Amino acid sequence: MRLLMLGGTEFVGRPTVEAALSRGWEVTVFHRGRHPAPDGVRSLHGDRTAPDGLAALAGTEEWDVVIDTWSAAPSAVRDTAQLLRDRVGRYVYVSSRSVYEWAPPAGSTEDAPVVTGASADAGQTDYAQDKRGGELAVLDAFGPDRSVLARAGLIIGPYENVGRLPWWLNRMARGGPVLAPGPRELPLQYVDVRDLAEWLLGAAEQGLSGPYNLTSASGHATMGTLLDACVAVTGGTAELRWTAPEVILKAGIEPWTELPVWVPPGTDLHDALHLGDVSRAMAAGLRCRPVEETVADTWEWLKGLDGTAPQRPDRPAKGVDPEVEARVLASAKGEGEAGGGGGGVPGTTP
Repeated sequence: MRLLMLGGTEFVGRPTVEAALSRGWEVTVFHRGRHPAPDGVRSLHGDRTAPDGLAALAGTEEWDVVIDTWSAAPSAVRDTAQLLRDRVGRYVYVSSRSVYEWAPPAGSTEDAPVVTGASADAGQTDYAQDKRGGELAVLDAFGPDRSVLARAGLIIGPYENVGRLPWWLNRMARGGPVLAPGPRELPLQYVDVRDLAEWLLGAAEQGLSGPYNLTSASGHATMGTLLDACVAVTGGTAELRWTAPEVILKAGIEPWTELPVWVPPGTDLHDALHLGDVSRAMAAGLRCRPVEETVADTWEWLKGLDGTAPQRPDRPAKGVDPEVEARVLASAKGEGEAGGGGGGVPGTTP
């Protein structure tokens, strides 16, 4: 197989390239040259936001599949897809479950309504509109039969440049009492970036088309199994203090950003992020490794960077302020609403 990877040097792109190389694929990586491409690929340089930025892709060369992770102006996807439509067999676009009209209820499938007003011709607006506009651009150029819309949810694993799992790992490495947002058994949905990469390549090999929700099944991990794994791989000196959601919210701590991955149970946000239907992707070959493996491999990668993960400049920093964390832990302990590392939390649903 001949792969054209748009990007290929950072979070989702790099493990996708590595997985393609391990399959013996011939890989061309089109990128801006800001980060080195993996060994074994051919690099083409260009900036999709610049005039003539696609010049390196002009010509007659053909590929079996192009994989695109673009998340800014849909017009960049439009221009690329139109340029390649007669020279590429299939366009796999890494989209997002954010394209669904808010708030998709628990159990939503790929048939849920998507946001309105998106356009393939638009400049950069907001994330949901941009991703949906990218989907429309691909569909317009390649048609529904030669397009795969990989609607990923939460993505974690090695190479993460968004700051979620790296923050938790570094927090556990500091040790001491840790604000663990309850309930412990809160179900999570996410996808290891390497499992996502393997599915993307498999979709190309199988000739799949259409939209797919790309995360694990709900409950593949819980807040408890995720944080327990983080404690274990970082040396076990952290002490999880499971704290009721209402205590955290009352303190003004923002779910998802200040306590990455976590959102309160019973909310629209939890239903949308962690309770979606992914049976279509599972039937098409999605396999998700244990959370312990994802956490351990991410920690090994992070240690190789001296604990400092790359951070995308267009994504907000993650994590709660240490002083706020200490204050909430002290308050919760005084009220009897925080316990030891393994127990449940009064007032929360197990």
